[in-house]
Amino acid sequence: MELEFSGEVIEWRGPAPFFYAVVPPDAAEVIHELAPMLTYGWGVIPARVTIGRVTWTTSLFPKGGGYLVPLRAAERKRAGVELGDVPTVTLELGGP
Repeated sequence: MELEFSGEVIEWRGPAPFFYAVVPPDAAEVIHELAPMLTYGWGVIPARVTIGRVTWTTSLFPKGGGYLVPLRAAERKRAGVELGDVPTVTLELGGP
């Protein structure tokens, strides 16, 4: 299944900062309905992510009833995405 949405880029501070695109509630609801068929544990959902011309494989993290899309530094920089941006994100759920 493929989903497209615009999600704000946020920072989660820890020992190292991590950046995520926030999945909006309507898309999160669709993912939540499919989650039992897609998760490989702890609610984590494998997905292929595309922003612009940059595509990579990762896993969505459940957070507060929604989901976060991890934005690795290399891909985030290649896509030109910064903190506070709202890029268009395409998700292919279930991995490659």
